[in-house]
Amino acid sequence: MKRQGIWLAAIALAPLLALAGPREDYAQQWPLQLSRDDGGAYRVVLDDAVYRQAQSAQLRDVDAIDSTGVVVPASVFAPEQPLARAPQRINLPWFALPASPSGSATQGWELISEVETDGRLRRVEARSTAADTAKLPQTSLLLDASRVRSPILALELEWVPGAALDAAYNVEASDDLDQWRSVAGSGRLVDLQRGGQRLVQRRIVFDTVGEQARYLRLTPQDPKSAAQISAVVAELAVPAAGAPLQWRELKGKRVEQRDGGVAFEYELDGRFPIQQADVALPGNHALEWRLDSRDNEEQGWRAQAGPWMAYQVAGQGDGDRSAARQLSETSRDRRWRLRANGAVPGEPVLRLGYRPEVVVFLAQGQPPYALVAGSARAARADSPLAHLVEALRKSRGKDWQPAQATLAQPTALAGAAALVPPEPKRDWSTWMLWAVLVVGAAIVVGFALSLLKSNKPAGS
Repeated sequence: MKRQGIWLAAIALAPLLALAGPREDYAQQWPLQLSRDDGGAYRVVLDDAVYRQAQSAQLRDVDAIDSTGVVVPASVFAPEQPLARAPQRINLPWFALPASPSGSATQGWELISEVETDGRLRRVEARSTAADTAKLPQTSLLLDASRVRSPILALELEWVPGAALDAAYNVEASDDLDQWRSVAGSGRLVDLQRGGQRLVQRRIVFDTVGEQARYLRLTPQDPKSAAQISAVVAELAVPAAGAPLQWRELKGKRVEQRDGGVAFEYELDGRFPIQQADVALPGNHALEWRLDSRDNEEQGWRAQAGPWMAYQVAGQGDGDRSAARQLSETSRDRRWRLRANGAVPGEPVLRLGYRPEVVVFLAQGQPPYALVAGSARAARADSPLAHLVEALRKSRGKDWQPAQATLAQPTALAGAAALVPPEPKRDWSTWMLWAVLVVGAAIVVGFALSLLKSNKPAGS
Protein backbone atom coordinates (compact mmCIF):
# COMPACT_ATOMS: atom_id res chain seq x y z
CA MET A 1 0.00 0.00 0.00
CA LYS A 2 2.85 2.34 0.80
CA ARG A 3 4.45 1.79 -2.63
CA GLN A 4 1.03 2.29 -4.29
CA GLY A 5 0.64 5.64 -2.45
CA ILE A 6 4.03 6.81 -3.74
CA TRP A 7 3.02 5.98 -7.31
CA LEU A 8 -0.30 7.84 -6.95
CA ALA A 9 1.50 10.91 -5.60
CA ALA A 10 3.98 10.84 -8.47
CA ILE A 11 1.15 10.60 -11.01
CA ALA A 12 -0.62 13.57 -9.36
CA LEU A 13 2.54 15.71 -9.37
CA ALA A 14 3.55 14.91 -12.95
CA PRO A 15 1.24 17.49 -14.59
CA LEU A 16 2.41 20.17 -12.14
CA LEU A 17 6.05 19.45 -12.93
CA ALA A 18 5.31 19.61 -16.65
CA LEU A 19 3.60 22.98 -16.27
CA ALA A 20 6.49 24.39 -14.25
CA GLY A 21 8.91 23.79 -17.10
CA PRO A 22 8.03 26.70 -19.44
CA ARG A 23 7.59 29.15 -16.56
CA GLU A 24 11.01 28.30 -15.14
CA ASP A 25 12.55 29.76 -18.29
CA TYR A 26 11.32 33.29 -17.47
CA ALA A 27 12.03 35.71 -14.65
CA GLN A 28 8.58 37.33 -14.32
CA GLN A 29 5.00 37.13 -15.51
CA TRP A 30 2.17 39.65 -15.80
CA PRO A 31 -1.40 38.28 -15.69
CA LEU A 32 -3.44 39.68 -18.60
CA GLN A 33 -6.87 41.19 -18.09
CA LEU A 34 -8.98 40.92 -21.26
CA SER A 35 -11.43 43.64 -22.22
CA ARG A 36 -13.78 40.99 -23.65
CA ASP A 37 -13.93 37.21 -23.65
CA ASP A 38 -14.60 36.74 -27.37
CA GLY A 39 -11.82 38.92 -28.79
CA GLY A 40 -9.91 36.10 -30.45
CA ALA A 41 -6.82 38.28 -30.90
CA TYR A 42 -5.65 40.78 -28.28
CA ARG A 43 -3.14 43.61 -28.02
CA VAL A 44 -1.37 44.60 -24.82
CA VAL A 45 0.81 47.71 -24.43
CA LEU A 46 4.22 47.05 -22.86
CA ASP A 47 5.16 49.07 -19.79
CA ASP A 48 8.46 50.09 -18.19
CA ALA A 49 8.66 46.97 -16.05
CA VAL A 50 8.57 44.67 -19.09
CA TYR A 51 11.33 46.63 -20.85
CA ARG A 52 13.47 46.58 -17.71
CA GLN A 53 13.05 42.82 -17.38
CA ALA A 54 13.70 41.95 -21.04
CA GLN A 55 17.24 40.84 -21.90
CA SER A 56 17.07 40.28 -25.66
CA ALA A 57 17.89 43.21 -27.93
CA GLN A 58 15.04 42.04 -30.20
CA LEU A 59 12.61 41.35 -27.31
CA ARG A 60 12.72 37.65 -28.18
CA ASP A 61 12.37 36.82 -24.49
CA VAL A 62 8.93 38.48 -24.26
CA ASP A 63 6.09 36.03 -24.90
CA ALA A 64 2.52 35.08 -23.98
CA ILE A 65 1.37 31.87 -22.28
CA ASP A 66 -1.95 30.29 -21.34
CA SER A 67 -2.98 29.02 -17.91
CA THR A 68 -1.12 25.72 -18.42
CA GLY A 69 2.15 27.49 -19.21
CA VAL A 70 2.07 26.69 -22.92
CA VAL A 71 3.15 29.54 -25.19
CA VAL A 72 0.53 30.93 -27.59
CA PRO A 73 1.19 32.65 -30.95
CA ALA A 74 2.45 36.16 -30.22
CA SER A 75 4.48 38.93 -31.84
CA VAL A 76 5.81 42.38 -30.95
CA PHE A 77 4.46 45.29 -33.02
CA ALA A 78 5.13 48.98 -33.28
CA PRO A 79 2.33 50.86 -31.44
CA GLU A 80 0.50 51.92 -34.61
CA GLN A 81 0.50 48.62 -36.49
CA PRO A 82 -2.19 46.56 -34.69
CA LEU A 83 -4.57 49.56 -34.81
CA ALA A 84 -5.37 48.48 -38.36
CA ARG A 85 -4.61 51.85 -39.88
CA ALA A 86 -3.71 51.88 -43.53
CA PRO A 87 -0.01 52.73 -43.93
CA GLN A 88 1.03 55.97 -45.58
CA ARG A 89 2.60 55.52 -49.02
CA ILE A 90 5.22 57.81 -50.55
CA ASN A 91 7.47 57.56 -53.61
CA LEU A 92 11.19 57.34 -52.84
CA PRO A 93 13.86 58.85 -55.11
CA TRP A 94 16.21 56.15 -56.33
CA PHE A 95 19.49 55.84 -58.23
CA ALA A 96 20.81 52.90 -60.25
CA LEU A 97 24.17 51.46 -59.21
CA PRO A 98 26.41 48.72 -60.62
CA ALA A 99 25.78 45.29 -59.18
CA SER A 100 28.44 43.54 -57.12
CA PRO A 101 30.61 41.00 -58.94
CA SER A 102 29.58 37.44 -58.19
CA GLY A 103 31.60 36.11 -55.28
CA SER A 104 33.39 39.44 -54.75
CA ALA A 105 34.17 40.52 -51.21
CA THR A 106 33.97 44.21 -52.15
CA GLN A 107 31.46 46.26 -54.06
CA GLY A 108 33.98 46.96 -56.82
CA TRP A 109 33.01 50.61 -57.01
CA GLU A 110 33.07 53.78 -54.93
CA LEU A 111 30.12 56.08 -54.39
CA ILE A 112 30.41 59.78 -55.24
CA SER A 113 27.41 61.77 -54.02
CA GLU A 114 26.23 65.34 -53.51
CA VAL A 115 24.01 65.79 -50.47
CA GLU A 116 21.82 68.75 -49.52
CA THR A 117 22.01 70.22 -46.01
CA ASP A 118 18.88 68.27 -45.04
CA GLY A 119 20.44 64.97 -46.13
CA ARG A 120 18.58 64.76 -49.46
CA LEU A 121 20.63 63.34 -52.33
CA ARG A 122 21.20 65.74 -55.22
CA ARG A 123 23.42 63.55 -57.39
CA VAL A 124 24.94 60.07 -57.20
CA GLU A 125 27.77 58.70 -59.29
CA ALA A 126 29.31 55.23 -59.01
CA ARG A 127 32.93 54.97 -60.16
CA SER A 128 34.42 51.57 -60.93
CA THR A 129 37.45 50.55 -58.86
CA ALA A 130 38.02 47.18 -60.52
CA ALA A 131 38.24 45.99 -64.09
CA ASP A 132 35.45 43.44 -63.70
CA THR A 133 32.92 46.06 -62.53
CA ALA A 134 33.03 48.33 -65.56
CA LYS A 135 30.77 46.01 -67.56
CA LEU A 136 28.36 45.13 -64.76
CA PRO A 137 24.66 46.01 -65.30
CA GLN A 138 23.11 48.86 -63.33
CA THR A 139 20.84 46.60 -61.28
CA SER A 140 21.52 47.71 -57.68
CA LEU A 141 19.42 50.53 -56.24
CA LEU A 142 20.24 53.36 -53.85
CA LEU A 143 17.05 54.68 -52.21
CA ASP A 144 16.90 58.17 -50.71
CA ALA A 145 14.77 58.04 -47.54
CA SER A 146 16.33 61.12 -45.91
CA ARG A 147 12.98 62.96 -45.76
CA VAL A 148 11.10 60.05 -44.24
CA ARG A 149 10.31 60.59 -40.56
CA SER A 150 8.38 57.38 -39.82
CA PRO A 151 9.56 53.76 -39.82
CA ILE A 152 9.35 52.08 -43.23
CA LEU A 153 7.24 48.94 -42.97
CA ALA A 154 7.73 47.73 -46.55
CA LEU A 155 8.98 48.66 -50.00
CA GLU A 156 6.84 48.14 -53.10
CA LEU A 157 8.68 48.10 -56.40
CA GLU A 158 7.45 48.60 -59.95
CA TRP A 159 9.35 47.30 -62.97
CA VAL A 160 9.18 47.17 -66.73
CA PRO A 161 7.08 44.13 -67.81
CA GLY A 162 9.04 41.58 -69.75
CA ALA A 163 10.59 38.20 -69.24
CA ALA A 164 9.84 35.97 -66.26
CA LEU A 165 11.28 37.37 -63.04
CA ASP A 166 12.39 35.63 -59.84
CA ALA A 167 15.06 37.77 -58.16
CA ALA A 168 16.26 37.70 -54.55
CA TYR A 169 17.53 40.99 -53.11
CA ASN A 170 19.73 41.88 -50.16
CA VAL A 171 18.83 45.07 -48.29
CA GLU A 172 21.27 47.36 -46.47
CA ALA A 173 20.81 50.62 -44.57
CA SER A 174 23.05 53.61 -43.88
CA ASP A 175 22.88 57.14 -42.53
CA ASP A 176 26.11 58.46 -44.06
CA LEU A 177 26.55 56.48 -47.33
CA ASP A 178 29.77 55.08 -45.87
CA GLN A 179 28.90 52.57 -43.15
CA TRP A 180 26.26 50.01 -44.18
CA ARG A 181 24.43 47.39 -42.13
CA SER A 182 22.33 44.44 -43.25
CA VAL A 183 18.57 44.70 -42.82
CA ALA A 184 16.34 41.75 -41.96
CA GLY A 185 14.02 42.71 -44.80
CA SER A 186 15.80 40.93 -47.61
CA GLY A 187 13.12 39.82 -50.03
CA ARG A 188 12.20 38.40 -53.38
CA LEU A 189 10.58 39.96 -56.44
CA VAL A 190 8.50 37.59 -58.57
CA ASP A 191 6.63 38.06 -61.84
CA LEU A 192 5.66 34.73 -63.45
CA GLN A 193 2.96 33.75 -65.93
CA ARG A 194 1.57 30.36 -66.87
CA GLY A 195 -1.68 29.29 -68.49
CA GLY A 196 -3.09 32.79 -68.54
CA GLN A 197 -2.46 33.32 -64.81
CA ARG A 198 0.09 35.68 -63.28
CA LEU A 199 1.96 35.48 -59.99
CA VAL A 200 3.40 38.80 -58.80
CA GLN A 201 5.30 39.66 -55.60
CA ARG A 202 6.32 43.34 -55.45
CA ARG A 203 6.84 43.96 -51.73
CA ILE A 204 9.92 43.66 -49.54
CA VAL A 205 8.59 43.58 -45.98
CA PHE A 206 10.68 44.62 -42.97
CA ASP A 207 10.15 43.42 -39.40
CA THR A 208 7.16 44.50 -37.33
CA VAL A 209 8.92 47.56 -35.90
CA GLY A 210 9.93 48.86 -39.32
CA GLU A 211 13.20 50.27 -40.66
CA GLN A 212 14.37 53.85 -40.25
CA ALA A 213 17.51 55.04 -42.04
CA ARG A 214 18.44 57.86 -44.39
CA TYR A 215 19.47 55.58 -47.23
CA LEU A 216 18.67 52.03 -48.31
CA ARG A 217 20.57 49.90 -50.81
CA LEU A 218 19.01 46.97 -52.69
CA THR A 219 21.40 44.53 -54.32
CA PRO A 220 20.30 41.51 -56.39
CA GLN A 221 21.94 38.26 -55.38
CA ASP A 222 22.19 37.44 -59.09
CA PRO A 223 22.72 40.60 -61.22
CA LYS A 224 21.58 38.80 -64.36
CA SER A 225 18.12 38.02 -62.96
CA ALA A 226 17.37 41.49 -61.56
CA ALA A 227 14.31 43.55 -62.49
CA GLN A 228 14.37 46.82 -64.45
CA ILE A 229 12.94 48.99 -61.68
CA SER A 230 10.79 51.96 -62.69
CA ALA A 231 9.45 53.18 -59.29
CA VAL A 232 9.85 52.53 -55.55
CA VAL A 233 7.08 53.20 -53.02
CA ALA A 234 7.63 53.11 -49.24
CA GLU A 235 4.85 52.09 -46.87
CA LEU A 236 5.22 54.10 -43.67
CA ALA A 237 3.86 53.44 -40.22
CA VAL A 238 1.21 56.00 -39.23
CA PRO A 239 1.86 57.32 -35.70
CA ALA A 240 -0.95 56.32 -33.35
CA ALA A 241 -2.81 59.19 -31.73
CA GLY A 242 -2.88 57.34 -28.41
CA ALA A 243 0.84 56.58 -28.28
CA PRO A 244 2.68 59.72 -27.11
CA LEU A 245 6.41 59.66 -26.50
CA GLN A 246 7.56 58.55 -23.08
CA TRP A 247 10.92 59.67 -21.69
CA ARG A 248 13.72 58.10 -19.70
CA GLU A 249 15.93 60.65 -17.95
CA LEU A 250 19.50 59.47 -17.36
CA LYS A 251 22.28 60.94 -15.26
CA GLY A 252 25.74 60.14 -16.59
CA LYS A 253 29.38 60.29 -15.66
CA ARG A 254 32.05 62.58 -17.10
CA VAL A 255 34.74 60.76 -19.10
CA GLU A 256 37.98 62.32 -20.32
CA GLN A 257 38.68 61.59 -23.99
CA ARG A 258 42.09 60.82 -25.52
CA ASP A 259 41.91 63.94 -27.67
CA GLY A 260 41.50 66.10 -24.56
CA GLY A 261 37.76 66.50 -24.94
CA VAL A 262 35.05 65.51 -22.48
CA ALA A 263 32.20 63.07 -22.98
CA PHE A 264 29.30 61.97 -20.79
CA GLU A 265 28.34 58.30 -20.66
CA TYR A 266 24.98 56.89 -19.61
CA GLU A 267 23.43 53.48 -19.02
CA LEU A 268 19.84 52.65 -19.91
CA ASP A 269 18.03 50.26 -17.56
CA GLY A 270 16.01 48.32 -20.12
CA ARG A 271 15.41 47.34 -23.74
CA PHE A 272 13.42 50.46 -24.60
CA PRO A 273 12.88 51.22 -28.33
CA ILE A 274 14.57 54.65 -28.27
CA GLN A 275 13.57 56.96 -31.14
CA GLN A 276 14.38 60.51 -29.96
CA ALA A 277 16.93 62.20 -27.73
CA ASP A 278 17.13 65.50 -25.86
CA VAL A 279 19.63 67.15 -23.56
CA ALA A 280 18.60 69.01 -20.39
CA LEU A 281 20.92 71.57 -18.78
CA PRO A 282 20.17 74.26 -16.18
CA GLY A 283 20.09 77.93 -17.22
CA ASN A 284 20.64 79.45 -20.63
CA HIS A 285 22.83 77.43 -22.98
CA ALA A 286 23.50 76.63 -26.62
CA LEU A 287 25.73 73.68 -27.50
CA GLU A 288 26.25 71.40 -30.45
CA TRP A 289 25.94 67.73 -29.48
CA ARG A 290 26.72 64.30 -30.91
CA LEU A 291 25.05 61.18 -29.56
CA ASP A 292 26.48 57.64 -29.86
CA SER A 293 25.37 54.28 -28.52
CA ARG A 294 26.53 50.69 -28.10
CA ASP A 295 25.17 47.65 -26.34
CA ASN A 296 28.27 46.66 -24.37
CA GLU A 297 31.89 47.67 -23.84
CA GLU A 298 33.18 45.14 -26.38
CA GLN A 299 31.39 46.97 -29.21
CA GLY A 300 32.44 50.20 -30.87
CA TRP A 301 30.34 53.35 -30.61
CA ARG A 302 27.73 53.93 -33.34
CA ALA A 303 26.56 57.43 -34.29
CA GLN A 304 22.87 57.93 -33.50
CA ALA A 305 22.31 61.68 -33.85
CA GLY A 306 24.13 64.90 -34.58
CA PRO A 307 25.72 67.14 -34.76
CA TRP A 308 22.67 69.13 -33.63
CA MET A 309 22.26 72.27 -31.54
CA ALA A 310 20.36 72.07 -28.26
CA TYR A 311 19.57 75.38 -26.59
CA GLN A 312 17.51 77.01 -23.86
CA VAL A 313 16.88 80.74 -23.58
CA ALA A 314 14.85 82.15 -20.70
CA GLY A 315 12.13 84.64 -21.54
CA GLN A 316 8.45 85.27 -21.14
CA GLY A 317 6.53 82.23 -20.00
CA ASP A 318 8.61 79.12 -20.39
CA GLY A 319 11.04 80.78 -22.78
CA ASP A 320 12.43 79.06 -25.85
CA ARG A 321 13.87 75.58 -25.99
CA SER A 322 15.13 73.36 -28.83
CA ALA A 323 13.11 70.38 -29.93
CA ALA A 324 14.14 66.78 -29.35
CA ARG A 325 16.32 65.11 -31.96
CA GLN A 326 15.15 62.16 -34.06
CA LEU A 327 17.62 59.25 -34.03
CA SER A 328 18.93 57.71 -37.22
CA GLU A 329 17.28 54.41 -36.23
CA THR A 330 15.32 52.90 -33.37
CA SER A 331 17.82 51.52 -30.87
CA ARG A 332 17.65 49.27 -27.80
CA ASP A 333 21.31 49.77 -26.86
CA ARG A 334 22.19 49.89 -23.18
CA ARG A 335 25.06 52.41 -23.26
CA TRP A 336 24.93 55.99 -24.58
CA ARG A 337 27.46 58.78 -24.98
CA LEU A 338 27.09 62.56 -25.38
CA ARG A 339 29.86 64.77 -26.79
CA ALA A 340 29.73 68.55 -27.02
CA ASN A 341 31.68 71.02 -29.16
CA GLY A 342 32.47 73.29 -26.21
CA ALA A 343 32.59 73.65 -22.44
CA VAL A 344 29.49 72.15 -20.78
CA PRO A 345 27.97 74.23 -17.94
CA GLY A 346 26.98 71.53 -15.46
CA GLU A 347 26.03 67.91 -15.79
CA PRO A 348 23.76 67.24 -18.79
CA VAL A 349 20.77 64.97 -18.32
CA LEU A 350 20.17 62.73 -21.33
CA ARG A 351 16.47 62.31 -22.13
CA LEU A 352 15.62 59.34 -24.36
CA GLY A 353 12.15 59.13 -25.87
CA TYR A 354 10.26 56.05 -27.02
CA ARG A 355 6.76 54.88 -27.87
CA PRO A 356 5.70 51.70 -26.04
CA GLU A 357 5.27 48.75 -28.35
CA VAL A 358 2.46 46.22 -28.16
CA VAL A 359 2.32 42.45 -28.07
CA VAL A 360 -0.47 40.91 -30.11
CA PHE A 361 -1.35 37.35 -29.15
CA LEU A 362 -3.91 34.77 -30.21
CA ALA A 363 -6.36 33.47 -27.58
CA GLN A 364 -5.32 29.85 -28.02
CA GLY A 365 -5.28 27.21 -25.31
CA GLN A 366 -6.73 27.66 -21.84
CA PRO A 367 -7.35 31.13 -20.31
CA PRO A 368 -6.37 33.07 -18.30
CA TYR A 369 -3.30 34.32 -20.16
CA ALA A 370 -0.09 35.96 -18.99
CA LEU A 371 2.82 37.88 -20.46
CA VAL A 372 6.28 36.53 -19.55
CA ALA A 373 9.63 38.28 -19.91
CA GLY A 374 13.28 37.94 -19.00
CA SER A 375 15.14 34.84 -20.10
CA ALA A 376 18.58 33.72 -21.21
CA ARG A 377 17.25 30.33 -22.32
CA ALA A 378 13.90 30.86 -24.08
CA ALA A 379 13.13 32.77 -27.28
CA ARG A 380 9.75 33.61 -28.78
CA ALA A 381 9.00 31.58 -31.89
CA ASP A 382 8.19 33.31 -35.17
CA SER A 383 4.46 33.58 -35.85
CA PRO A 384 2.31 34.73 -38.79
CA LEU A 385 0.44 37.32 -36.71
CA ALA A 386 1.54 40.23 -38.93
CA HIS A 387 -0.17 38.54 -41.88
CA LEU A 388 -3.14 37.62 -39.68
CA VAL A 389 -3.72 41.22 -38.61
CA GLU A 390 -3.58 42.35 -42.23
CA ALA A 391 -5.96 39.60 -43.36
CA LEU A 392 -8.48 40.34 -40.60
CA ARG A 393 -8.40 44.03 -41.44
CA LYS A 394 -9.30 43.20 -45.03
CA SER A 395 -12.10 40.81 -44.08
CA ARG A 396 -13.58 42.76 -41.14
CA GLY A 397 -13.02 46.30 -42.36
CA LYS A 398 -10.32 48.93 -42.05
CA ASP A 399 -11.48 49.96 -38.54
CA TRP A 400 -10.95 46.50 -37.06
CA GLN A 401 -8.29 46.09 -34.40
CA PRO A 402 -7.40 43.43 -31.83
CA ALA A 403 -9.26 43.59 -28.55
CA GLN A 404 -7.55 45.35 -25.65
CA ALA A 405 -5.70 43.53 -22.86
CA THR A 406 -3.93 45.13 -19.91
CA LEU A 407 -1.08 44.09 -17.65
CA ALA A 408 -1.84 43.25 -14.03
CA GLN A 409 0.68 43.31 -11.19
CA PRO A 410 3.76 41.20 -11.99
CA THR A 411 4.70 38.09 -10.07
CA ALA A 412 8.06 36.38 -9.92
CA LEU A 413 8.70 33.11 -11.76
CA ALA A 414 12.28 31.83 -11.87
CA GLY A 415 13.69 35.27 -11.07
CA ALA A 416 17.42 35.80 -11.56
CA ALA A 417 17.93 32.08 -12.26
CA ALA A 418 16.19 32.51 -15.64
CA LEU A 419 18.78 35.12 -16.63
CA VAL A 420 21.73 32.74 -16.32
CA PRO A 421 22.75 31.37 -19.75
CA PRO A 422 22.58 27.58 -19.98
CA GLU A 423 25.80 25.63 -20.02
CA PRO A 424 26.91 24.64 -23.51
CA LYS A 425 25.78 21.16 -24.47
CA ARG A 426 28.54 18.63 -24.68
CA ASP A 427 28.72 16.54 -27.80
CA TRP A 428 28.77 13.15 -26.11
CA SER A 429 28.29 11.36 -29.44
CA THR A 430 31.72 12.56 -30.62
CA TRP A 431 33.36 11.40 -27.41
CA MET A 432 31.62 8.04 -27.63
CA LEU A 433 32.75 7.63 -31.23
CA TRP A 434 36.36 8.32 -30.27
CA ALA A 435 36.08 5.94 -27.32
CA VAL A 436 34.76 3.19 -29.58
CA LEU A 437 37.58 3.83 -32.07
CA VAL A 438 40.24 3.73 -29.32
CA VAL A 439 38.82 0.54 -27.82
CA GLY A 440 38.56 -1.01 -31.30
CA ALA A 441 42.16 -0.08 -32.07
CA ALA A 442 43.31 -1.57 -28.76
CA ILE A 443 41.49 -4.81 -29.54
CA VAL A 444 43.09 -4.98 -33.00
CA VAL A 445 46.56 -4.35 -31.51
CA GLY A 446 45.98 -6.97 -28.85
CA PHE A 447 44.78 -9.48 -31.42
CA ALA A 448 47.84 -8.80 -33.61
CA LEU A 449 50.20 -9.30 -30.66
CA SER A 450 48.53 -12.56 -29.75
CA LEU A 451 48.97 -13.78 -33.33
CA LEU A 452 52.63 -12.85 -33.29
CA LYS A 453 53.18 -14.78 -30.08
CA SER A 454 51.33 -17.85 -31.34
CA ASN A 455 53.32 -17.88 -34.61
CA LYS A 456 56.76 -17.82 -32.99
CA PRO A 457 58.94 -20.84 -34.00
CA ALA A 458 59.48 -23.41 -31.27
CA GLY A 459 62.61 -22.82 -29.23
CA SER A 460 62.98 -19.22 -30.26
